[in-house]
Amino acid sequence: MGPEDPRTYKTESMTDMSNTYRLHYEGKEVVLLGTAHISLESAELVERVIREERPDTVSVELCYSRYRSMTKKKQWEETDIVKVIKEKKSFLLLSNLLMAHFQKRLGKKLGIQPGEEMLRAIQSAQAVNAHIHLADRDIRTTLSRAWRLMSLWTRLKLAVQLIVSMGDMDKLEQADIERMKQTDVLETLLSEIGETLPELRHILIDERDQYLAQKIRTAPGQSIVAVVGAGHIPGIRYWWQRPVDVESLEQVPPKGRAGALLKWVIPSAILAMIIVGFFVSGPAAGTRMIKWWVLANAVFAGIGASMVLAHPLTILSAIVASPVTSLNPMIAAGWVSGLAEAFLRKPKVRDFERLPEDISSLKGFWRNKITRILLVVVFTNLGSSLGAVVAIPLMARVFS
Repeated sequence: MGPEDPRTYKTESMTDMSNTYRLHYEGKEVVLLGTAHISLESAELVERVIREERPDTVSVELCYSRYRSMTKKKQWEETDIVKVIKEKKSFLLLSNLLMAHFQKRLGKKLGIQPGEEMLRAIQSAQAVNAHIHLADRDIRTTLSRAWRLMSLWTRLKLAVQLIVSMGDMDKLEQADIERMKQTDVLETLLSEIGETLPELRHILIDERDQYLAQKIRTAPGQSIVAVVGAGHIPGIRYWWQRPVDVESLEQVPPKGRAGALLKWVIPSAILAMIIVGFFVSGPAAGTRMIKWWVLANAVFAGIGASMVLAHPLTILSAIVASPVTSLNPMIAAGWVSGLAEAFLRKPKVRDFERLPEDISSLKGFWRNKITRILLVVVFTNLGSSLGAVVAIPLMARVFS
């Protein structure tokens, strides 16, 4: 028998609750509860189901880092922003904050804290002395897999779609808001993006459906209540009795050899071009090529840092570093400018304390020193990359 379409897969549905199913696996009974991540009704339903079922275990769609951020409000104070930059995790952290920003803005419109249903699940589990089981894949693994498997063009399209989606929130009408209360908003957004970016949907939704199914059915205890986003329900039901290779889903794909090779080939080719320019077209031509390389890289990196209102000395560091770092695959201009910004405008405890609130508005994103540093890293790198692209044809003109 071939794979069954998750949209037509049948299980025993509970009669008094929508999007809630009673599943069985190797002697365990699992109440699978689909929720909207920004819905007061979902939060109240979660609380009621756990109170009535009094399960051995409550399984939630959270990984440890998200569970920690939800239950330990002071965790941002422990963030080492310099370590984040050095470990090349600036974009991953910024992506996570942007998604949190999206949910917080929606939460304000809908009048509920994002993730309230997960928090209620945790609190209700504690109230009935149930074990709390974290069923989701680590968010860093998910984002890393998505980033590694996406092409540059896909990354650009994703950035544009996220920005457009955030802008569209200001145009929401009351009917849209009421509709969102009945759905899993974040999963709906990702599904819409997945229509044009199928590889992203596969990682963010389809892979996690498999992961959640395996983690929920192997959770400890005989009676389990599993709280997940409604968008995952069809996939979890589809994979419920099918084998899942969790180890492969937890692996971060290695960087492609072609990409790693290009990091060395392109700088080597540029240096070779300059050397050839000196010998073939003369010292004046070679000097002009160096001038174009330095100017293009410096100007665009400086513009990138300036766009996010970096400190003047940070902008200067981007200008100075970019022509050199663009020829060194081991370091990026954004890392230099990010570390400079962190040194010149050291984040204070209040910046970490205000981070959860600041990411709820674009103004807060600009004001908070943590997010400002991350933006400096990303925009400087973008400017530096654009400068290199602009410089190469200008340098090639010397030969003509």
